[in-house]
Amino acid sequence: MIKLPPYGDGQRIGLFGGSFNPAHTGHYKVALFALQRLQLDWVWWLVTPQNPLKGREETAAYEKRLPQTRSVARHPRFVVTDLENQMHAQYTAETVTRLKALCPTAKFIWIMGADSLASLHRWHHWMDIVETVPFAVLARPGYSIRALNGVAATRLAGRQIPAEAAAKTIDQPLPAWTFITMPLRKESSTAIRRAGNGALEAGPTPQ
Repeated sequence: MIKLPPYGDGQRIGLFGGSFNPAHTGHYKVALFALQRLQLDWVWWLVTPQNPLKGREETAAYEKRLPQTRSVARHPRFVVTDLENQMHAQYTAETVTRLKALCPTAKFIWIMGADSLASLHRWHHWMDIVETVPFAVLARPGYSIRALNGVAATRLAGRQIPAEAAAKTIDQPLPAWTFITMPLRKESSTAIRRAGNGALEAGPTPQ
């Protein structure tokens, strides 16, 4: 039995997936910006047990990443979940398919950074993902131009919703996606790991 976070019929839920290795204030700001611009009721943080595109040797133990992410994502509309671990899901395509079946009355949208859009075409069954849930891409330093000229963005160019109408993306026929610029953050999980500071800052005061 999968234990789901509470939600109401028709509520708008952002799915914010990642290794969060470690989670940091930049992740918090992306989730907060998406919450506001997409007019969401909730953001569910999906802490993946293991990113299939990354080696296990470069990923901290799940038992450390999950509580550390909760310490960062302190906001009344953020819920840090172990749903992918509960579902034994290895790939995002599995995750979104299962969640749509488990929560048929919810409205989901996938939240990702521009770095993820740049590599989206390498994800397992990536076209299944975009035909299952809409997605919103948030700008990231050094990735936006590459992402918007990449394989996925080029193939789905005709399905892009203008940023000024980003909140409508969740209600559009699939595939549907939007690209949102935001104040760029310098934080990086990779940089934090290299600095040996994987412990971590708690999240900002909820806004």
